[in-house]
Amino acid sequence: MANMHIRSSEYAWQHAQVKLFGRTITGITAWELKKEVEKEALYGAGQTAIDIQEGPEKCSGSITLWGFELDKLEQAAALSGYDNLLHVPHEAIAIDVSLKKTPADPITFISARGVSFTETTDALSQGDKKRECQLPFICLDIKKSTISL
Repeated sequence: MANMHIRSSEYAWQHAQVKLFGRTITGITAWELKKEVEKEALYGAGQTAIDIQEGPEKCSGSITLWGFELDKLEQAAALSGYDNLLHVPHEAIAIDVSLKKTPADPITFISARGVSFTETTDALSQGDKKRECQLPFICLDIKKSTISL
C-alpha cells in the first residue's frame, strides 16, 4: 500500500479580517460565530430512540475588542441617535469575516446578519496595560461561502 500524504492547513489570524458597520476592525482579539439546531431524541417502545426531531435554529456569537474599538462603536451609536450599542436595531448590524489560508488561496466569507448585541462589558484591573471587551450577540442568520479569485 502506498503512503498517503494528507496536506492540511488552517486559516491564519494574519489573513483574517472582520468588518462591523462596514469598517475593518483592527483592535479585535477574538471572534466566534455559532449556529446550532435544537435536537431531541424521540422514544417509543423500548429503550432506544427511534428518531431525532429537529427544532429551531439559533445563531449567536461574540467579538472581543480592545477598549478603543468599543469606544468607537459606542460613539457611532450615539451619533446615530441611540443610547448605546445595545439599542442599535439588529437590522442595522452585520458582521463580515473574511479568511484565507495563504494570501494566494480563495477567500472564505462568513456573514452574520441581523446582529443584536446583548451585553457590553467595560472593565480594567490593577496592573492591566489595556482593556479587552467581549461583546456577545444573537443574530438572525450566519452564512458561509468561498470565492475563488
